[in-house]
Amino acid sequence: MMPYSGGANYAPIFWATFLLWMILELIASRTKRSGDRSHARDKGSYWLIVALLFIGLTLDFNLSVRFPQAAIVWRRELVFFLGIGLMLAGVAFRWWAIAILGRFFTFDVAVQSGQKVVDTGPYRYIRHPSYTGALMTQVGIGLALGNWAGLLALMVCMAIAYWYRISVEEQALVAALGEPYKQYMQRTRRIIPFLL
Repeated sequence: MMPYSGGANYAPIFWATFLLWMILELIASRTKRSGDRSHARDKGSYWLIVALLFIGLTLDFNLSVRFPQAAIVWRRELVFFLGIGLMLAGVAFRWWAIAILGRFFTFDVAVQSGQKVVDTGPYRYIRHPSYTGALMTQVGIGLALGNWAGLLALMVCMAIAYWYRISVEEQALVAALGEPYKQYMQRTRRIIPFLL
């Protein structure tokens, strides 16, 4: 069974959506870095995300082709378009979060002068909405490729990456912003409103 429900017919839709996501991520990774590297508190988390994303995507694509026993067979066409919709919604949600955080958003963990707790938009309910958006896109990729094993492999890789990154980021923010950020942590969830 081929990835994508409609086989080659749906490949252009998938690849256009996938490339849109990748191009926007590459642009942001070049333009949204902290200007002063002495403020960076990344602890290798950026490169861990990059490495595990590459591994997870490689596994997802390979398992989707080489392990047809794990194909999503229930309403494949519906699942494919649900995946595409989730990819696009994830990209939009991530960029909304980036826009709300403004100049304080960086791909490397860095606290900038004048930074304060932002609790508007998606930050009202979750502390890391840009990661929520990224995970939505990644789940969408797995659904569009139509293989449970591939989706699981990608999600395990990204859960490890984001768990470490969020730990590093929250330590840096607590150290820099103190009590206001601790209070913010008490009233919000990390990535899923009201749950997680």
